[in-house]
Amino acid sequence: MPVITLLLGDNSFEISRALGDIESGFDGVAEKVDAESVSLAQLPDLLQGGTLFADKRLVIIRYLSENKDVWDIFGDWLYRVHDDVSLVLVETKIDKRTKTYKDIKKLADIREFKNWGDRDIFIAEKWVADEAKKQGLDLEKKHVNQLVARVGLDQWQLYYSLQKLAALDDVDSEVINEVIEENPAENVFNLFDAALRSDVRKIHSMINILQRSQDPYLTFGLLSGQVYQLAALSAGDKSSTDIAGDLGVHPYGLSKLAPHAKKMARSDMRKIVTFFVDADMNMKLTSVDPWLLIETALVQTAQL
Repeated sequence: MPVITLLLGDNSFEISRALGDIESGFDGVAEKVDAESVSLAQLPDLLQGGTLFADKRLVIIRYLSENKDVWDIFGDWLYRVHDDVSLVLVETKIDKRTKTYKDIKKLADIREFKNWGDRDIFIAEKWVADEAKKQGLDLEKKHVNQLVARVGLDQWQLYYSLQKLAALDDVDSEVINEVIEENPAENVFNLFDAALRSDVRKIHSMINILQRSQDPYLTFGLLSGQVYQLAALSAGDKSSTDIAGDLGVHPYGLSKLAPHAKKMARSDMRKIVTFFVDADMNMKLTSVDPWLLIETALVQTAQL
């Protein structure tokens, strides 16, 4: 029986690793094919048995579903794959209603790899801890949490960050802050923190920096998320860890908001929500510079 594998999903890191494992387990050189270069006439050569140079073949085809002419009839060809061929299909998205996918489902080992979302923080932290050990890096739990909060849930960025840290003699919170670049969400937290600390000068300075490279609407969305989390902390009696679980957000970020929530009157919290609701409406209904609207909402918050 031929070995047919479908690697499916938007998590390019895990797919790259899975491909690496398959290739390292194959005694030979993999044949890698892009969908654009595949024609109907080439299918017999791709899926036939051994060649003059090798008895076994590993054929990897990327994004074949984008080549509609071949994809529509490829399901029929799956039944003709030679026993000496290991076929690997790599797809980001696939229409599971198509006949070809249904044929693949009958014959192939399908492995799905999805990017992590906001509710996968604990999965990300466990992965970072395990990956750190593989790289010879012994990270304390608080440093694992700090790294995930600082970098975000992009596995490539987390992997490269661990490589940077693994090259150092000692790793602590200060080293992580110095060596690892913070992601936009961390920048936004610092911006919102400046407003909560009534540091108007820092607000102006950070807005000037962020508007050179960041999208204002993404920044506002992240800020609105901070407002929502602060409101949840202010209104509830649960710990920041429990609320993080309810909201599906990182407890590290909530723990930094918690001191502000404890000191904040509910009337002030309602005003902050109003400032950001007004900014949101003005972004949608007016042509005012969105960065000006963001800064206005933050300064209003700082002046409470």
